[in-house]
Amino acid sequence: MIATESLSKRFPRVTALDRLSMDIGPGVTGLVGANGAGKSTLIKILLGLSPASEGRAEVLGLDVATKGGEIRERVGYMPEHDCLPPDVSATEFVVHMARMSGLPPAAARERTADTLRHVGLYEERYRPIGGYSTGMKQRVKLAQALVHDPDLVFLDEPTNGLDPVGRDEMLGLIRRVHTDFGISVLVTSHLLGELERTCDHVVVIDGGKLLRSSSTSDFTQTMATLAVEVTDTDAHPDGTRAVREALAARGVTLQATTEEGLPGAGHILLLEATGEETYDLVRDTVAELGLGLVRMEQRRHHISEVFKDEPAPEEVTAR
Repeated sequence: MIATESLSKRFPRVTALDRLSMDIGPGVTGLVGANGAGKSTLIKILLGLSPASEGRAEVLGLDVATKGGEIRERVGYMPEHDCLPPDVSATEFVVHMARMSGLPPAAARERTADTLRHVGLYEERYRPIGGYSTGMKQRVKLAQALVHDPDLVFLDEPTNGLDPVGRDEMLGLIRRVHTDFGISVLVTSHLLGELERTCDHVVVIDGGKLLRSSSTSDFTQTMATLAVEVTDTDAHPDGTRAVREALAARGVTLQATTEEGLPGAGHILLLEATGEETYDLVRDTVAELGLGLVRMEQRRHHISEVFKDEPAPEEVTAR
């Protein structure tokens, strides 16, 4: 869907993109980075609206330097900034955008009604946009990006300004853009946690450089770490310590016991699991000590943990 090779964008005092090389395939891809990381600049280049300083990029197999018009015919774009006219209704605006994308009048009206229903604005579609809440305005921007049935949509910070409920609803809509319509999505955000449950792939950039690109499941894969929590007894008033010492004596690699467990259960013990035999060893050790096993579960990474001290590769392929 998207390919860049040594893509750079330099301004007089700042380098927005620095030799960015990546490939992004179909599905929902999150483009993550702090404010100023180069996300919006990349989207403008991919749409053919801003020339790159060096390097090349393709969207849907089309060169962004020479095929910008064709790319914009097949790509939807939801900008980050507020860009909606306050004195027209959502229906009028989205129909207008559909006509600009080349749809005939009847098809534009039909697609507008379907799209506004999909984004949850069907009942309010005839009200002036100026009276809309921030969440409703974000839905109008999403609708105009989808109305011409593109192959790919770029959503630039679509959850900006939304409360927690509105944020969750927008993330759900973004996921359904792909599952219901089959449209691939590139969504930008500076919040890593938003993308764990929304995206198939995550691309992380910082200072215009690519840090990492991989599937979300790879980022949040189950670690070979067990969390063990036991109850205390009169014989072992510190059950966690007793288990730790017994497992250490049997060669198990231990990590930390900093997390508080349930009331009366002490701390949570983290240890490395080398296979199914580790589960058996923990079970037998707890039983031999006469303790109660509250839990024994695998731990998962969060995206924010994976990116700590992540080295920046020269080139990463997303798909």
